[in-house]
Amino acid sequence: MTISVALAQTSAQAQQSTNTQARPVQPDSANQDSPSSPLYRVTVVARTTKAINYSHAQGATPVDFKGTVLMPFAKGEARVEGKKGVVSISAKFEKLLPATQYGPQFLTYVLWAVTPEGRASNLGELERDGTKAKVDGAAAFQAFAMIVTAEPYFAVAQPSDVVVMENAVRPDTEGSVEEVDAKFDLLQRGNYSTITTGDDSARLDPRIPLSLYEARNAVQIAKTAGAEKYAASSFQKAQQLLQQAEDSQKHKEPRKSVDMTAREAVQTAQDADSITLKRLDEERQEADRKAAEAREALAQQQAADAAREKGEAEAASAAALAQQQAAEKAAQLAAQQKAAAEAETEAARAATLAQQQEAEKAAQLAAQQQAAADAEIANAKKAAADAEAEKAELRAQLLKQLSMVLQTHDTVRGLIVNMSDVLFDTGSYTLRPAAREKLAKISGILLAYPALTIQVEGHTDSVGGDDFNQRLSEQRAGMVRDYLVDQLVPASAVSARGFGKTKPIASNDTPDGRQQNRRVELVVNGDAIGDSVDAPAAAPQSQ
Repeated sequence: MTISVALAQTSAQAQQSTNTQARPVQPDSANQDSPSSPLYRVTVVARTTKAINYSHAQGATPVDFKGTVLMPFAKGEARVEGKKGVVSISAKFEKLLPATQYGPQFLTYVLWAVTPEGRASNLGELERDGTKAKVDGAAAFQAFAMIVTAEPYFAVAQPSDVVVMENAVRPDTEGSVEEVDAKFDLLQRGNYSTITTGDDSARLDPRIPLSLYEARNAVQIAKTAGAEKYAASSFQKAQQLLQQAEDSQKHKEPRKSVDMTAREAVQTAQDADSITLKRLDEERQEADRKAAEAREALAQQQAADAAREKGEAEAASAAALAQQQAAEKAAQLAAQQKAAAEAETEAARAATLAQQQEAEKAAQLAAQQQAAADAEIANAKKAAADAEAEKAELRAQLLKQLSMVLQTHDTVRGLIVNMSDVLFDTGSYTLRPAAREKLAKISGILLAYPALTIQVEGHTDSVGGDDFNQRLSEQRAGMVRDYLVDQLVPASAVSARGFGKTKPIASNDTPDGRQQNRRVELVVNGDAIGDSVDAPAAAPQSQ
């Protein structure tokens, strides 16, 4: 599958419009044997590059790298090979210039894999040897483009817009091609402008490990993001590790010791930066939730007021009717007395007419009040409908957030988050690191919606005995539930249950079907996000 992912050439170009425009493109000459294989190009800023689906490649396949206008003479080559659950990449590059030429805040180069949905995964730092470099990495998805960017440190979670190289499809590159939507927004170069450096910062001292410079950048970026407030423990640890590396360098300890401590400081500072961004998002979500609750309470109060005013209007109408009936009786009595005394009859007639006029005015007033009450009821119903719409919006927002981590469906049972078996060790209920990372993100999202309930359901394929499959499904579901509770999700809101092989979602006759059946599903529901609806699956959007 070859698709185009938009890249930025320069900072000035990155500030142009980011409206995505899609257009079909003719296949490369290497793909002319596949007449139904169009390329798909998406323009977000100034450049495009191709992504490839390696799921159908036979063994390892070569891919070239070419320099962008920022480093036109750079080039490289990678070998890409699909393995169990991952795609491994081994790449070599040459004619690289120092990253500091793009600004003193840029110290190193990082290789990225970018999916058609716009998710970027850090594949590793380029190990430079003069103008040459190499890197080995692995991607957890099948279809992606590869780019090389200049970065302030090796552990960044999102690529900068300083793209110096991008992959190029060769005639012998294996991979299927089809038309899909894709969008990739790069960070703006200005996001790193807060890093303060001296006049000589672009000229790095070769006696100081590059990792120490990167650690300084990582700690300063985390501090600027607000890590001192939102991730104090991790940030303090990063500062301590940086100071320890600085002291080791000052006392001329072995370079390997300085490098090890500095790299740990970089990773810890990146963790603090990620925690900070997560908690800032949680604060925003909590504010949105409280605002929605306030609007719902106001709508309920308005409905109660409208009902009270309607009752008062009905009482006034009944009183007016009683007055009118009394006036009619008085008129009848006056008519009967007419024969007795003309003068007295005339006086009674005048009195009756006056009473009639009074009753008509009262009836008109009651009718006006009734109309006003009906209008208030209509407004109250609209407010209640708006409150339900708020719930639907929160539900859609939660679906989008969960989909950015794992595949999520909106169903009549609730929002179903699907964890594939590749997140567990084979035949075991032990969570892999990648599974813990995704569950940590899921728990962070769920904590912003305290009224939700989560049912964790484990499933297996038909391979193996019934007792083993039932027990494994229960153990996996229980492990996921325990991990969510450890991440501060209320234990009372999370339940776990195993179904073994009893609820397959695909045929167990094929490896692909069995892999789909080996899963753990998180069923998320609750009044805060309204009633469930059927909706198509939403693929994950971000890591």
